[in-house]
Amino acid sequence: MTKYGFKKVLILMIVIVLTLGTVVGCSPKNEIGQQTTGNENIEKVKIKVTTLKGPTGMGMAELMEKNELGETDLDYEFTLLGSPDDLVGKILSGEVDVAAVPTNLALVLYNRTQGAIQLAAVNTLGVLYVVENGASINSVEDLRGQSIYSSGKGATPDFVFNYILNGNNLTPDKDVIIDYKLQHSELAAALVAGDVKMGLLPQPHVTTALMQNPNLRIALDITAEWNKLTGDRQLPMGSIIVQKEFAQNNKEALNIFLDEYKQSVSFVNENNEEASELIEKFEILPKAAIAKKAIPLSNIVYIDAQDAKAYLEEFYQVLFDFDQKSIGGKLPDEGYYYKK
Repeated sequence: MTKYGFKKVLILMIVIVLTLGTVVGCSPKNEIGQQTTGNENIEKVKIKVTTLKGPTGMGMAELMEKNELGETDLDYEFTLLGSPDDLVGKILSGEVDVAAVPTNLALVLYNRTQGAIQLAAVNTLGVLYVVENGASINSVEDLRGQSIYSSGKGATPDFVFNYILNGNNLTPDKDVIIDYKLQHSELAAALVAGDVKMGLLPQPHVTTALMQNPNLRIALDITAEWNKLTGDRQLPMGSIIVQKEFAQNNKEALNIFLDEYKQSVSFVNENNEEASELIEKFEILPKAAIAKKAIPLSNIVYIDAQDAKAYLEEFYQVLFDFDQKSIGGKLPDEGYYYKK
């Protein structure tokens, strides 16, 4: 080989090595230095997610675990709170990008902020049950002439229960006396102690009470009674909301969150044992044993806003008819429902 030919070969080999080095050096990361995933073109956006303890937050458990392990496509900052009141200020101030809240509160916030938030999904259906110390109640009609304890006069559970009574030709406080003296935890304790015969309770208080007193039983599933009156329309009690500005500026990332959250909901429903451990770990409920029994009764779901629209509108109409203030004074318009 001539000296000229040797130089040509050497140059060609150097070019090949440099080319391979460039490919190998770039392949694990995208252009902004992030590890590639199934969504290589999405910046690993940080989303601040706040959820309430209890059924509204239970579907989030696996997503919280994956985020802690670095196995999510986005970077989440989770905050858990004990009551809707604690959450409202954070939403109104913009501290929260996404939140899991009661469905009536979602519309209150939409109306209060002149459309600054949107409902992205329904995440919890009915969680209300009539719990009885005895075996005399097997239908709504059996409540006639009875007294029942409930919590939160003028709150969503109260309106739903009154709607069911009216739909079964029972007049509240006439045919059925409703006592509102006790809050959820107090009512559960009174049922356990045998001081109260019957009460309307949400999960997980129902499960907690049943585990402590074997004489207690679920007499009526309020979700099933709602479905009888509405032609199997769902009872949407919990929802995922998003700041509208965040949704507009981060649509693709938000859709990834919704997909990852949907997977988390499926995991929780299909893997009660593991999910209950995570629910205790992240303090969504105090004990895994409670979570394990509560999951099947908590109607944890994922339904896109557009798919849930028909029965959300029916649900809001019921609340509006009882008390317009319960949903912020106005029924929702098209802008309320997020579109993926």
